[in-house]
Amino acid sequence: MAGAEHTLRVAIDAMGGDGGTIVAVDAARSVLQERSDVHLLLVGNTEHIEECIGSQPLPEGRYTIVPAEEVVTMDDSAAVALRTKKKSSMRLAINLVKDGEADACVSAGNTGALMAISKFVLKTVNGIDRPAIAGIIPAIDGHTHMLDLGANVDSSATNLYQFALMGSILAQAVDGIERPRVALLNIGSEALKGNEQVKGAAPLLAQSSLNYTGFVEGNEIYTDKIDVVVCDGFVGNVSLKTSEGVARMVSHYLKEEFKRSFWNKLVGLIARPVLKSFGNRIDPRKYNGASLVGLRGVVVKSHGSADAVAFANAINIALLQIDMSVPSMIEARLGETLNAA
Repeated sequence: MAGAEHTLRVAIDAMGGDGGTIVAVDAARSVLQERSDVHLLLVGNTEHIEECIGSQPLPEGRYTIVPAEEVVTMDDSAAVALRTKKKSSMRLAINLVKDGEADACVSAGNTGALMAISKFVLKTVNGIDRPAIAGIIPAIDGHTHMLDLGANVDSSATNLYQFALMGSILAQAVDGIERPRVALLNIGSEALKGNEQVKGAAPLLAQSSLNYTGFVEGNEIYTDKIDVVVCDGFVGNVSLKTSEGVARMVSHYLKEEFKRSFWNKLVGLIARPVLKSFGNRIDPRKYNGASLVGLRGVVVKSHGSADAVAFANAINIALLQIDMSVPSMIEARLGETLNAA
């Protein structure tokens, strides 16, 4: 394995996701070419991984293949994956983090299973009842952190308060923002609006040391008014998937219009540099990689349909969190916050 003192070790579940092992291997190759301080542990079927490496070998001595006998499928329930697939690539990758052989785990596999296994194996930090899935979404003049994106369908006011604490600490660590602006996602800005959980979380946040700015509506998620958006997993996941759908629809309509006539095609040709730049700015692959915050270890969930570019970004997010010691930072600052409350 890596012998250098400052080598960052990431365990990759090489069997998860729609693209399969080839995506994980290509992403690994890209990351290893960009960074010399990384060692990757590819967990899965040895023969299949070696086949995917093929004629384009990964840098020698910079990766290790960890054999796994089982695979967690997208159809497996979290309970089945946790109880019966203890030799799966997902479980072994997380075990490597627990055993100190890896500093982080990245998987594009079953989200529910990944959360259940991670919580069981790694446990949560003190003061956190439930881990949350935190993602980065594009916004005007930068990006916004949003959580929870699907780990907790039903969340109490206390859960939302804890999500806000973790989201604020994450934004501080990743973006270097001294006092991130935190807002609760709601159906209106008035105090009387929203469900009981949101209305119950508002005073908890208002009385905390966080830079709480109040409620924010769905149409303000992508503005430059906030750094952290807090919601339960049901609302967050629906919001995220809806946004992805709208982006695809806009892209589809633009392509249709540019093909409608000769003049439209000519305009499209002239506008190509602008459209390319626009596409790069909102490219979802650049934002792939959601963090399972609140755990005693770094776990990053890649989108199941991610290609190699997107998966590599998820690995880079894991590396950033290792660099910043995010789990330790969350636990330390959470302890300070809870003690001061």
